[in-house]
Amino acid sequence: MKKSNALALIPIGVFVVFYLSLGIVFEYIMKIPMGFYNVPVIVAFLVALLVAVLQTKGISLDKKFEIMGQGVGDKNIITMLIIFLLAGIFVGVVGRDSAESVAYFLLSVTPPRLAVAVLFVISCFVSTAMGTSVGTITLITPIAVAISEGSGFALPLCVGTVVGGAMFGDNLSFISDTTIAACNGQGCRMKDKFRTNFAVVVPAAVLTLALILVLSAKSDVSEIINKDYNLLQILPYVLVLISGIVGVNVFLTLLIGIISGSIIILATYSVAFPDLLANMGAGASGMFETAMVAVLVAALCALIKHNGGFEALLNSIRKVFKGNKGGQLGIGLLVGLMDIATANNTVAIVMANPIAAEMAKDYDISPRKTASILDTFSCIFQGILPYGAQILVALSVVNTLGSEMTAFQIISNLFYPMLLLISSIVFIFFKKTKSKIN
Repeated sequence: MKKSNALALIPIGVFVVFYLSLGIVFEYIMKIPMGFYNVPVIVAFLVALLVAVLQTKGISLDKKFEIMGQGVGDKNIITMLIIFLLAGIFVGVVGRDSAESVAYFLLSVTPPRLAVAVLFVISCFVSTAMGTSVGTITLITPIAVAISEGSGFALPLCVGTVVGGAMFGDNLSFISDTTIAACNGQGCRMKDKFRTNFAVVVPAAVLTLALILVLSAKSDVSEIINKDYNLLQILPYVLVLISGIVGVNVFLTLLIGIISGSIIILATYSVAFPDLLANMGAGASGMFETAMVAVLVAALCALIKHNGGFEALLNSIRKVFKGNKGGQLGIGLLVGLMDIATANNTVAIVMANPIAAEMAKDYDISPRKTASILDTFSCIFQGILPYGAQILVALSVVNTLGSEMTAFQIISNLFYPMLLLISSIVFIFFKKTKSKIN
């Protein structure tokens, strides 16, 4: 019998209190812009880890480090760290110019009446190719503001459309840190998780697009913006997307994107070779916090599991959620609560991974289904948090460009996350359950 000890979960509570309380103080009392993201998440996890170390009784400090080392040394954690670095290098190589070329190319061939719908498609495509919702929002929101000002479409509609599309890619992309974290944490192949996810997200995306078209038809449209673009710069994104979809190994997929992007940049003299190397380094460095969070959470979870915390949590969940479908919903709510606490969907997935893996065994849920639920529900909750990075970045960009808007104006136009939640619940309760096969 595995030991069960609810007190072993205290370190998670310490992290939540530390992170949330400081975030609230910074954001709403001290009025610091993006206050929640001024809270050093690594420091918060170090505090929680210290509590877990102090809680672990009856063994030496060396043995505690051995337990943490076993957690960090897991194959999935090492794989995740390397993929994080490669994904960062890819984004550093292709830069923003390539994504802008994707955006402006699609806008150039679109009737003005369909501009907002195309914004959604662009955001979906770019976020899927880049693997980052925040990066997509930073890039596409200025275009959304320009379209609103130049065409007459409501600004919250345009910005909400971009944020929703960005969450589509954050959930589905092969190089998104949430996808990497969910797949490696559950030991499933990315293409299998993609196929499971695809059936859930497509109905939500199609309904979102239809709703946007209906709302666009009611708006008065004047003109649309046009800017220059380079079709050659689109190629790395297309190659990464195609490679991922056909099932090429994620390492090879990222290398294809990095190599093709480097060749194009050097051949077109866009960036000098030393600057290209510097961009690669900067891209990899941009993944530092995400990588360190994965390491610290792996160590923290190893101690919590050793002390019986996960078994206690599983026992509580078993009392509430019954059967395979109840277990799926339980995993979704688990990662959702983690995301509300941390305002970071990658951190939420990494924290929920070991508990979800145990639940998957208990409820006979396949690894790919578990990974899909973790990624999908974390993106649903993350996309609608008023203090989440996605909405805060969108507001920051809008304010920088001289416009005004509130978080709740964006939330009221976040059709995709809302419809994705409905689609996910329908998929859980009405899709026929298959046997536990990866």
